[in-house]
Amino acid sequence: MSATVFFKVTSPLGPQTVTLSYARVGRGEPLLLLHGIGHHRQAWDPVVDILATEREVIAVDLPGFGASPALPDGLAHDLPTMNAALGALCEALELERPHVAGNSLGGLLALELGRERLVRSVTALSPAGFWTQNERRYAFAVLSGMRRIAERMPPPLVEHLARSAAGRWALTSTIYARPGRRSPEAVVAETLALAGATGFAETLRAGITVQFTEDVPGIPVTVAWGARDRLLFPRQGVRAKRIIPRARLVRLPGCGHVPMNDDPALVARVILDGSRATG
Repeated sequence: MSATVFFKVTSPLGPQTVTLSYARVGRGEPLLLLHGIGHHRQAWDPVVDILATEREVIAVDLPGFGASPALPDGLAHDLPTMNAALGALCEALELERPHVAGNSLGGLLALELGRERLVRSVTALSPAGFWTQNERRYAFAVLSGMRRIAERMPPPLVEHLARSAAGRWALTSTIYARPGRRSPEAVVAETLALAGATGFAETLRAGITVQFTEDVPGIPVTVAWGARDRLLFPRQGVRAKRIIPRARLVRLPGCGHVPMNDDPALVARVILDGSRATG
């Protein structure tokens, strides 16, 4: 069941109300799930039921994505604002230092929350921010192209393509290594979510100067990378390990940039193992 939460975040124009949509399921220590740019919280659906056997899982639509509106005037879609918003979200939902797992943009946000000591463990799946400038430009060009295609495709055409494995490959092979495993309904929903993401352009612009360069000391960190990631290449995981030397670096065989659907059992195990570790 989805729900909506409202909370205040400080801005140059004074306190602004942020609205986020989320789903909460399971019992145990809290685990916050953060999706990538242009996606929505349903990206985590393949692993939520497994995670919920051991954790209270809170999957969030980030501002301007999924069912969450963009940030109000005075709040930028940048890392400091997102840190503040996610910290305020945890307070509003009474999550005291949850575990956090994130993919792509969500992985970068998870690491930022870890650096701020707002969470008790971090699992980052193909996190943004460990790129060279050429790699960043390539990834942003691919993402922008995916966005333009999604915006221009009539929903009936999306639905028609999603009915076949070849159509699902055409729509989602950039982010999934095994797009045929994604259900037609999920492919339609995420294509429409990408087209309607009101925070996409500003979030992408804010990422132009992003580079993750600091260690995340004092808490368990797992960095996992799909071996078949075609958007953020696996070699970026080696850089992440250099910057966060105590992190556990995990290879995800047969997985693409969004690995949760490619191998749900493996990804869920990596997240749960990471949240059981001690710093």
